[in-house]
Amino acid sequence: MKNEIIIAGFGGQGVLSMGKILAYAGLLDGKEVSWMPAYGPEQRGGTANVTVILSDEMISSPVLDTYDVAVILNQQSLDKFESRVKPGGLLIYDPYGIHRKPQRTDIKVAAVEATEAAIESGNPKTYNMLLLGALLKLVPMVPIETVVKGLEKTLPPRHHKLIPLNREAILRGEQLVENL
Repeated sequence: MKNEIIIAGFGGQGVLSMGKILAYAGLLDGKEVSWMPAYGPEQRGGTANVTVILSDEMISSPVLDTYDVAVILNQQSLDKFESRVKPGGLLIYDPYGIHRKPQRTDIKVAAVEATEAAIESGNPKTYNMLLLGALLKLVPMVPIETVVKGLEKTLPPRHHKLIPLNREAILRGEQLVENL
């Protein structure tokens, strides 16, 4: 099993954090892992993306031209990465702020209303965990409880009180795709 994933959006949306948490979960699950972030000069408001590879076998290179899965959080990222999803792959996107929906017919596409769900929950900072939950429901590459342990590794101890809230957001994210 190998999953080659790109997560892309604006800085401040939790793109890099989501990738880091997924990578830690992969490590804790005994997988080979690569985590390669890329962001512009502005971490908040500039574009950011992260490539995560989770594999049962050794990873030969962290540099990818195409991806099995793309998690897209803004129009600029959709324009850049839609064509780079492998045929038969999966593109997950939040339709908020997207004015041109994905056009490809040779991939699976899942619209996840994560912005709306984060606002409804009263905690917009759970946005990236909602999307992570949707991703893991559609591509169950690591168990949710391992992701929660990954949260413990990546969040500073002063934020560990937020782990139950993030766990709830991951589970809610899974529910967002049940009707797709």
